[in-house]
Parts: sequence; C-alpha cells; structure tokens
Amino acid sequence: MKLILKLLLNALAVVLLSKLLSGVNVDSYLTATIVALVLAILNLFVKPILVLLTLPVTVVTFGIFLLFINAFIILIADKLIEGFSVSSVWIAILFSILLSILQSILHSLLKDDEK
Repeated sequence: MKLILKLLLNALAVVLLSKLLSGVNVDSYLTATIVALVLAILNLFVKPILVLLTLPVTVVTFGIFLLFINAFIILIADKLIEGFSVSSVWIAILFSILLSILQSILHSLLKDDEK
C-alpha cells in the first residue's frame, strides 16, 4: 500500500512539474502514473549500471555528472512512453532536479502522517 501511495505521489509530482515547465508535456494523469512507474523501474535497473560505468567521470566531477545520468534516464522514459515528452537535455536536467526536490517534500509529508 505504501509503495502505491509513493507511486501516486510521484505521479502528482510529474503532473505538477509538467504544468510548471513548458518543455515537459504529460497527456493525462494515467500517463503521469506510467511515467512514475517507468522512472522507478529505470532507476532500479538501468541507473546503477550507468553509475558504475561512469564512475570515473562522476568522481572527477564530484558527482555532478549524476545530473546527466538522471537526465538520460528521463530521456529514456520520454522515448518509451507515448504521451510524455521532454524537449531538451537541459529541460530534462531541470526536471530531474525539481522532481527530486518535490519527491522529497511529498515523501516527508507521508512520513509525518505515519506517526
């Protein structure tokens, strides 16, 4: 149940950011839920491989290269999901930063409710 609630909160974050950023388009709430699910799956399976392969670059850039890995994950989701589009790499980087911040805020509200 908690996993589904987190997924729905992530979908809400995707919808809010699509309204905020002009370079991100989401067709519907169902598409946003699918985006949240696909991003979770890509972060679970693809991201660790990319982090491992780019570890030297990540160390040299003091971790800033991870922003590009996150943007790449979002661009992969853009190609996989019809109804979700991101206009450029820079918008994907901004989207990933804002999505992380918004997810942290929403998930912290969820933890407060559990007490």
